[in-house]
Amino acid sequence: MPLFYQQIIDENTKLGIWRIEEPEDFFLKKVPLKKDVSHPYKRLQHLAGRYLLPTLFADFPLSEIEIADTRKPFLPNEKFHFSISHCGNFAAAIVSTKRRVGIDVELVTSRLEKISSKFLNANEKSVLDGWSYLPHVHLQLVALMWSAKEAVFKWYGNGEVDFKQHMRLNGPISILARDAATLPFVFEKEKLIPLTVHGKLFRPLMMVWVAD
Repeated sequence: MPLFYQQIIDENTKLGIWRIEEPEDFFLKKVPLKKDVSHPYKRLQHLAGRYLLPTLFADFPLSEIEIADTRKPFLPNEKFHFSISHCGNFAAAIVSTKRRVGIDVELVTSRLEKISSKFLNANEKSVLDGWSYLPHVHLQLVALMWSAKEAVFKWYGNGEVDFKQHMRLNGPISILARDAATLPFVFEKEKLIPLTVHGKLFRPLMMVWVAD
């Protein structure tokens, strides 16, 4: 059972990462495949992400998941708030009975530096450029910022978000033990909402989550 990582955030909120090693039939025993996913590996990622939901909360009603116009999956009665992400051989999910949540996983690659101008504002770029003398650290921080904004985007869930302006780093990044970090963020669209974003590096996988 390749449950790669699991974290109990509090009594109402849990997250996990699944390393995908099983064939499609393994997941189809428990996961209803409603979505029309034609690519075999993307379908496997889709199944693994949903398989995680009842792994975290046994009574999660997979059959009741619907898809909003913004492509966000949700439960109509909001018994659980949840978010799913996948990248490479990994799928991640976060589930809460009380709080809106968002999660993102990303492989740390140089591709992220090439597209960083699309999601880093001038202040964030300046902060990260202070680490340019350590290229591997700089790349990890770029990945952390990208995943942070992806997680906040999923937490918001209503689409039409400017990654540079609506989601902003709002203070110093705190590097913690065991390759963990916290980032003070603000989300500002209809109103300003302060958020604490949490990240963890598994080399080469970056995971970031937010719950509020």
